[in-house]
Amino acid sequence: MLNEIYSECETKMQLSINHMLRDFKTLRTGKITTSVLDNVRIDYYGTLTALDQVGSIIATDATTIVINPWEKNLLSAIDSAISKANVGANPNNDGVQIKLFFPAMTVEQRQESVKQMKGMGEHAKVSLRNDRKNANDKIKKLEKDKLITADESKSAQEAIQKITDKYSANVEQILKDKEVEILKV
Repeated sequence: MLNEIYSECETKMQLSINHMLRDFKTLRTGKITTSVLDNVRIDYYGTLTALDQVGSIIATDATTIVINPWEKNLLSAIDSAISKANVGANPNNDGVQIKLFFPAMTVEQRQESVKQMKGMGEHAKVSLRNDRKNANDKIKKLEKDKLITADESKSAQEAIQKITDKYSANVEQILKDKEVEILKV
């Protein structure tokens, strides 16, 4: 019973960290990746569709991304969607493909990326605390329903706190590593 609560809590906490890592992919670091376009959606015959579903996206070097749509009539829709998304580069449409030339990041841009990253980390920590609260509430309910003793409840809550501390430390380490990666010129 308690082991299920521990296991569920750890699973949810790991999902929170995975979500934070997925969010990190949208951050710009020194080398550009195609994931900066993950949140760009275009109107594809009345449906908002991810950019990678309507064409190929390739990072040709550290500062250039090339988008080859499978249907050439989508070029203007892709062009305007990228412009609206404000990804840090203006699209260059040559009638066949779209190229994005990203300038080298300035110190200010790197610091802004770090600021965004820390915000994402804070969201992950809030999520961890919510997961801890949910697990503790389940433990308190078991105690209230007389399924476990007060001592078992106290030790179970301490175990949940240890799990939370482990995942919080993991988030902190990921944030430190990512900050070094972003600030490295």
